[in-house]
Amino acid sequence: MGFNIQEEFRNWQMELENLAFIFNHNGVIMSVQVLSDAYIERIVSIRRVAKVVKGGRRFSFSALVIVGNGINKIGFGLGKAKEVPEAIRKAKEKAIKRMILISKEDKTIPHKVHGKFGASLVVMLPAKAGTGIIAGSTMRSIFEVLGIHDILAKSIKNNNSGNIVRATINGLTKLMLYSDKINSLKKSI
Repeated sequence: MGFNIQEEFRNWQMELENLAFIFNHNGVIMSVQVLSDAYIERIVSIRRVAKVVKGGRRFSFSALVIVGNGINKIGFGLGKAKEVPEAIRKAKEKAIKRMILISKEDKTIPHKVHGKFGASLVVMLPAKAGTGIIAGSTMRSIFEVLGIHDILAKSIKNNNSGNIVRATINGLTKLMLYSDKINSLKKSI
């Protein structure tokens, strides 16, 4: 694999955005702290679920949360607990652990892409600057935390929010920049 200076610079830039520098009076860095609030969080759904036991039903809450850094990282998590805040906390922790990198062009996607998970099918199209996010509420929250501002998207066949999230992320992982595609073709020859 070749060394890609632009990719390395982007990774370095993302790491710097998640750090807080503490300077002394001479302007020398004294310490570096990792910012915990560097992620954008969106709650997609909260549901009350029940488990049938001998004495009746036990109720708990299930939360689906999407977390991103607003640049090119995104993750989702599903948390379940007896209380809503605890379910959201668990889901956020799982989402941060499962974060993945997504290729994108400035504020849109590089090309048309389909995503599929279960019965859900999602179609995403790049849009010109100023178009905005034209998508359903579940996909809109994904694009907001990812930093995509101009896109056309449609979910087909299914309206289950969990499956739509997985199908959208499946489609986004298939994205490849033109320069990356050319480099992969050169390597295979």
